[in-house]
Amino acid sequence: MGTDPKVKPIELSVQGKVDAFLGFPPEPQDLRARQIGNVIVNSAVDRPWSQYFCCLVGGNPDYARKHPVATKRALRAILKATDLCATDPSRVARQLVEGGYTPRYDYALQALREIPYDRWREYDPEDTVRFYALRLREVGFIKSTPQKIVAENTDWRFLNELKRELKA
Repeated sequence: MGTDPKVKPIELSVQGKVDAFLGFPPEPQDLRARQIGNVIVNSAVDRPWSQYFCCLVGGNPDYARKHPVATKRALRAILKATDLCATDPSRVARQLVEGGYTPRYDYALQALREIPYDRWREYDPEDTVRFYALRLREVGFIKSTPQKIVAENTDWRFLNELKRELKA
């Protein structure tokens, strides 16, 4: 399978050639509508996954150091877009369809309503990095300890400043 763009994991699953795949909207909605397969883990609701961020923003440390204003502006825009997804999912779903990012408004709206966009102020990103680093270390994907990864590869200054600035 690898990274061949012609290989579609969803189709391999439908054909019974793989037992499972990692699906992102609109794939789960499509399979649900076709009554195909079962959800094994839904990271939005199943513990322990639901207690952590599903996504984090990464950046080049040299760029962030040289361009802190631009870095903070980019992160602010991402967080404001996240807030918009939480507060007005129907508007965002319409924009996704009108922009050609997805053909189905109903699937886009369902995904926007299911993903916990409103929790970015509550979750601890350091705990998230530690959690996923531990999982990756347990299966042998990485050698570094979670503590080392957090200490050497994270900087929460911009996020902490924006949490205060964007209080809602």
